[in-house]
Amino acid sequence: MAAIIDGKAVSAATRANIAGEVSALKERGVSVGLAVIIVGDDPASRVYVNNKKKACAELGIYSEEYALPEQTTTEELLQLVGQLNARGDISGILCQLPLPRHIDETAVINAISAQKDVDAFHPQNVGHIMIGDYHFLPCTPAGVMRLLEYYNIDVCGKRCVVIGRSNIVGKPMAMLLLHSNATVTVCHSKTRDLAAICREADVIVAAVGRAGFVTADMVKEGAAVIDVGMNRDGNGKLCGDVDFDGVSAVAGYITPVPGGVGPMTITMLMENTVTAAKLQNGI
Repeated sequence: MAAIIDGKAVSAATRANIAGEVSALKERGVSVGLAVIIVGDDPASRVYVNNKKKACAELGIYSEEYALPEQTTTEELLQLVGQLNARGDISGILCQLPLPRHIDETAVINAISAQKDVDAFHPQNVGHIMIGDYHFLPCTPAGVMRLLEYYNIDVCGKRCVVIGRSNIVGKPMAMLLLHSNATVTVCHSKTRDLAAICREADVIVAAVGRAGFVTADMVKEGAAVIDVGMNRDGNGKLCGDVDFDGVSAVAGYITPVPGGVGPMTITMLMENTVTAAKLQNGI
C-alpha cells in the first residue's frame, strides 16, 4: 500500500518559515504585498482568489484585490498592471487565469514586471527556468518538487514521466525534473502507447485534467505518483487525474486529491511573493 504524501502537512511547515521571513522583513521596513486581479465572475477563479487572500492574511502579507467586470478591455487591464508595476508596496502581481476571451492574455502576462511576476509566466522568467538560473518558479511544479524533497524521493538518475504539456504545469515540471538530473519523458494526447511508457517510470506526474486517467495497470510497483489534477467525478466530488484507490495498491508513494499538491500551490505563491520583495529591496 502506497505511503500518502501529505501536502497539508508540508504546506503548514513551509508556511511557518514564510511567516517568519515576512515578520523579519517588516522589522527591516520592507513591505511584502500581493495584488490579485480577477476579471469576471468565474466561480472556480473566485475560490482560488479567496484562498490566496486568506493565505496572505495568515502569513502577514499585505494583499489587494482588483475585481473587474467581465467587459473590462485589454487596455484597461494593461493600465492597471502598469500602475501596480510602479508601486513600491506591491511586491507581486497575479492576474487570475483564464481571462475572458476578448482580453489578450499574452499581452497582460508580458506587461507584468518580470520582478513582480510571482506566477512565473513572463517569458523572461520562463527563459530563466529553461537555463536553470531563476528567482521564481511556477507554483504548482515548485510545490511538486518540494513534496518530493520533503519525502526524500530522489529523482536523480530516475525515469520520470510527466503527463501533460501545458505551459503552466507540464513543461516547467519537466524542466525542474531535468534540473534535478532525472531522465524525463513528456507525454500528451498524441503519445503512442502511453501506458507502456508510464510503466517504466519511477515517478509519474499526472497533469492532464481527466478524472481517473492514470490507472493501476499504468504504474510500476513502488513508483511515486503525483496527482496534479483537479476534477469532479460523476457525483460532483473533487478528484484527481489518478484512480487513487487502484493506484494506491501498486505505488510506493501517492498524493491524494484534495490535500496533496493543491495546498502547496498557494504556499509556493506566497514564497515567490516574499522572494519578489527581497529582490526589489536588494536583500
